[in-house]
Amino acid sequence: MEKVKNVNQPLDDRLIYIVAKAQQCLFGYLKKAFEAERLMITPVQTGILFLLKKSDLSMTELSKTLAVDNSAITGLVDRLEKAGFVSRLTNPDDRRAYRIHLTDLGLDQINRARVIIKRVNEEIKAGFTLEEVETFKKVLHAFFTKFK
Repeated sequence: MEKVKNVNQPLDDRLIYIVAKAQQCLFGYLKKAFEAERLMITPVQTGILFLLKKSDLSMTELSKTLAVDNSAITGLVDRLEKAGFVSRLTNPDDRRAYRIHLTDLGLDQINRARVIIKRVNEEIKAGFTLEEVETFKKVLHAFFTKFK
């Protein structure tokens, strides 16, 4: 017999766990939504592609902006390049370094992903008041200053 949760029971107070699980849940949901629309990118890859839509960046710039270590960025960019979504261009200022460039195929993928992400963003807000959404945003933005 399935245990029924008491609606008056306090919510889990393990904030780190909750944030991590929420991110996993959201990325899983986005992954399924991307697959349903036959997108070939993952939610993790969208961060890189959105940044590259603005301008070509070095691996170091991607790493710093996304707060992801260089080895992880290298693996992500390698997979994106293999799929044809990005290309490595020689950096005119440093021949040892590359600028990562968004290809037309990558641009198509990120433009299609943007529609899904906007829809899911609205789904997140659904059922909450504007005040609750603003409080939620305030809490999330506090992470950027509290945990630099």
